[in-house]
Amino acid sequence: MANFSKSNAPQFSVDVYQNEYLPEGGREVNAIVTVTATGGGTGGSAAAAPRPYASGHSPDAAVAVAVMVDCSGSMDYPPTKMRNARDATAAAIDTLRDGVHFAVIGGTHVAKEVYPGGGRLAVADARTRDQAKQALRKLSAGGGTAIGTWLRLADRLLSSADVSIRHGILLTDGRNEHESPQDLRATLDACAGRFTCDARGVGTDWEVKEVTGIASALLGTADIVADPAALSEDFTQMMETAMGKEVADVALRLWTPVGTAIKFVKQVAPTVEELTDRRTEAGPRAGDYPTGSWGDESRDYHVCVEVPAASLGQEMLAGRISLVVPQSDGSTQNLGAQGLVRAVWTDDMEASTSINPQVAHYTGQAELAQVIQQGLDARKSGDVDGATAKLGRAVQLASASGNTDTAKLLAKVVDVVDAAAGTVRLKAKVEEADEMTLETRSTKTVRVKK
Repeated sequence: MANFSKSNAPQFSVDVYQNEYLPEGGREVNAIVTVTATGGGTGGSAAAAPRPYASGHSPDAAVAVAVMVDCSGSMDYPPTKMRNARDATAAAIDTLRDGVHFAVIGGTHVAKEVYPGGGRLAVADARTRDQAKQALRKLSAGGGTAIGTWLRLADRLLSSADVSIRHGILLTDGRNEHESPQDLRATLDACAGRFTCDARGVGTDWEVKEVTGIASALLGTADIVADPAALSEDFTQMMETAMGKEVADVALRLWTPVGTAIKFVKQVAPTVEELTDRRTEAGPRAGDYPTGSWGDESRDYHVCVEVPAASLGQEMLAGRISLVVPQSDGSTQNLGAQGLVRAVWTDDMEASTSINPQVAHYTGQAELAQVIQQGLDARKSGDVDGATAKLGRAVQLASASGNTDTAKLLAKVVDVVDAAAGTVRLKAKVEEADEMTLETRSTKTVRVKK
């Protein structure tokens, strides 16, 4: 394990958990990589402290946030929904610390600047927070939904500030009916890496895969707020988390030797997120996988590498993991933390067949996320047997791994007969909010039980 330390900056560390022993002919190496950032000391301060990693940024301009509020016609049904959205946005604005750049966007089939206007961002202080909350009173429902236009406006506004961390918060209550899926995809591709974004669906008339897809592409979180009355608490929590971010655009760099092939790289905690296809080349035998912005937190990644076959007694370095951040001159800076993935060939059957507990746990958590999605898709298509089998397996995995939150959500969709065996019956009637909550939160994982 290595640490990186600078004044007012988080220290990053990397720990690798694996069974490095392979049987004769064995080629697949699995490792869980735990990345931890601690001791930043800037979260919640009255003004953002300097970010030593990002050159060219002034110390009082480290964070910019854009809040995108759905103002489509459906936000008037019931009328309390729009009021709850205004109250939640006001609560988020109150959570902004002084010196943070921010804007509020009203979203319909077009995107409108609610505050401050003029294609710019405001700088948070008592006066601008009050002005922004006054401007929220003008928000009213009417029009369609074209989320890509909201995100493009957010990107333009956020990029106007000389800051190191750019973040969006997006709220929608409906489906993206006024632009094509291709247009939204193109927008997400254009915005990826430029800012992170948390996405929330309020009520039950929105499309889960749209909202989770936005959050996934922009390395943020997704969730359902089934009851609009809970929006203020959720928005406050999201903004507090955004205020705690201290290092942007951290990438997991994986170097592998000649003759190896990377089977996959995925985040496995706190949520499952596939990163394999997001690799950007970073020199000979190295590639970078984006992880977004970091505060004081810890995340786990599963790396799987295929190595050349070797003789008994041989060993090799299968991969080297480090953390890097981009610099304004186009180069990258190494954060100093490093982890090694090894392969050792042995005829010790017990050593070579033992599965590392972390690897086994997160393989199960990734399967849990997958079978929930497959089970719910089968249920929607009327495939009762398929849905029962997949959701039964999900119950079994959630029970075995101690993922009690997911187990409780599953119990609202199926009647559990035997959790350990995965024996379930589909419920005849399921509340739409319960099914959507299970689908939205299906990728949330629990860490290995100590």
